[in-house]
Amino acid sequence: MKKTLMFFLVVVISALALIGCQTKTYEIALITDKGDIDDKSFNQGSWEGVKAFAEERGISHKYYRPAEVTDDAYLAAIDLAVKGGAKVIVTPGYLFTNAVNQAQKKHPTVKFIILDASPADAEGGTIESNVYSIFYKEEQAGFLAGYAAVHEGFRKLAFLGGMAVPAVKRFGLGFVVGAGFAAEELGIDKIQMEYFHSDGFAATPDIQAKAAGWYAAGTEVIFACGGSIGQSAMAAAEAIEGKKVIGVDVNQKGDSPTVITSAMKGLGASVQYALGKYYDGKWDEIGGTSVSLGIDQGGVGLPDDFERFENFTQAQYNEIVAKLISGEVTIDVVSTQETVEEYIEYVENLHAKVNVIYHE
Repeated sequence: MKKTLMFFLVVVISALALIGCQTKTYEIALITDKGDIDDKSFNQGSWEGVKAFAEERGISHKYYRPAEVTDDAYLAAIDLAVKGGAKVIVTPGYLFTNAVNQAQKKHPTVKFIILDASPADAEGGTIESNVYSIFYKEEQAGFLAGYAAVHEGFRKLAFLGGMAVPAVKRFGLGFVVGAGFAAEELGIDKIQMEYFHSDGFAATPDIQAKAAGWYAAGTEVIFACGGSIGQSAMAAAEAIEGKKVIGVDVNQKGDSPTVITSAMKGLGASVQYALGKYYDGKWDEIGGTSVSLGIDQGGVGLPDDFERFENFTQAQYNEIVAKLISGEVTIDVVSTQETVEEYIEYVENLHAKVNVIYHE
């Protein structure tokens, strides 16, 4: 009898534990873009915003990684998050455009915060009242990175980009214009710039080899723009004395002593702002809208840390930022070329002071 009772208790306790596991819910969810949560870039910066907000307010939170980089896989991850109790879902990246366009209608009571994209840009797409779309003026951050690099004294630059999605392209185009603008100010005839887009955002031996080859051929600083690609550039820079890297999305100074600055986006801050609107009962103020955050709104910029520069100063940075905010300096670039050939031609002819060498 005792053995039977003991067996019964074990079964009941096990069942209750299983039920407890199955009913665990997470109110705030983030679906990772191509890459992972520890990419030290876009995914990580967005997740840190979620984590900081959720921990401060005591709200359950979780991230989900899609099985593959497809609309169906992204939508499946969103469905899984909703099934897991998500009330708000953060989707960082242009590649979520189609998935969120479907999900906003499939899950009308769930709120979506989409970064670098809008579901309205999908074919036949709309932006519903349960979606808040955030873009960033990456061209301004890229401009500041290029401007700082040339004022620091570099004359041989490189742009090592991830997948050629609009946000990455805007970073690169701004980088060319900023370098050229600084060259004009300093009376420099030509700046040389290697330029390349990977087909993804991962750190790979091939990307590291490309960066190493550029450094060996004379490149002084690489703007590594795209997820974990920066880790490849940093590894290559660390192997050759004096070579430098410009990070992206978040302040990547802590990742390598070769990182002199980073072209940042206010990922964490903008995610926290949007979550705050929802949890403070003010979602109606942002739902169904799309914004583009620039330097005047804290959306982009370089970190307030100039200790790794030898020549470029905080005062110079403040001065050029003020000109951008006032409109005295404008960055006239687009990233909507329909073909790769058109994009290459556009980049190569973007600024007379910059000799862009595009690598396919």
